[in-house]
Amino acid sequence: MQTILSVENLSKVYASGFHALTSINLDIERGEIFALLGPNGAGKTTLISIICGIVNASEGHVRVAGHDILTDYRAARSLIGLVPQELTTDAFETVWATVTFSRGLFGKPPNPAYVERVLRDLSLWEKRNNKILTLSGGMKRRVLIAKALAHEPQILFLDEPTAGVDVELRRDMWELVRGLKANGVTIILTTHYIDEAEEMADRIGVINAGKIMLVERKDALMRKLGRKQLTLQLPTPLSAIPPELAAWRLELADSGTELTYTYDAENERNDIITLLKDLSDAGIGFTDLKTSQSSLEDIFVSLVGKVPQSATPPVVENRS
Repeated sequence: MQTILSVENLSKVYASGFHALTSINLDIERGEIFALLGPNGAGKTTLISIICGIVNASEGHVRVAGHDILTDYRAARSLIGLVPQELTTDAFETVWATVTFSRGLFGKPPNPAYVERVLRDLSLWEKRNNKILTLSGGMKRRVLIAKALAHEPQILFLDEPTAGVDVELRRDMWELVRGLKANGVTIILTTHYIDEAEEMADRIGVINAGKIMLVERKDALMRKLGRKQLTLQLPTPLSAIPPELAAWRLELADSGTELTYTYDAENERNDIITLLKDLSDAGIGFTDLKTSQSSLEDIFVSLVGKVPQSATPPVVENRS
């Protein structure tokens, strides 16, 4: 696919000597949903801020559709929409006024029909004449998305877009993002919610301590780093695994009534049939079996060593 955003050897070192980013190399494909995962302080927001022209890099280059973000700033920036993590809106403006004003900031001519379509897509049309201070947190976040889309960008950055919103609204936003992708918008999503990346992303990048640890297609990542488990329910408890089954590296659980075999998800040639035969030869039967595969959260933990603090989203707000 065509590359729309290219980051080359990007680093950021603050005056204190803190290395926020170190030699970041990343290509984003046109029309994809790319999820950038990492714990607090990993460098996600710093990376987005540099690409969007909010923070200066110490070294490296960023090009948006071939436009350098420094030497061709206007062209590069006009292709980017940013939805920040913080709810920063003009509280005393109406929804319509603030979205229209955002379009004008990029030199775009008035287009009421386009603004109306954006507001309708975001379920904001009925609120168009409301002052922003009267809106719920979830609606304010929708306004931020509308502002970011007002100038018709090709790339949309969503920095923790569903932080602090209820589960139903999160699902609505997932549908919105899929709709934007269907219209050709490239989505770059940073999130603490691993299930969000697992649900939506085409590709996943993991960043930690200012360095990109991996970039992989989601399905390939699940196959490559995921693991599967076969769990057998035993009719009578085992006190120990027989020595003749030691090569299988089986584990006993639930007071000896469960026998678990773990294997690589990408290895489609696992000898499950052979295992079951060896169990039968050892006089071990089973009453039921089930298989499970490690989630993206399991993979993230194996790479980074901890789950982001907000891995399980809190329900903090009623939808309006």
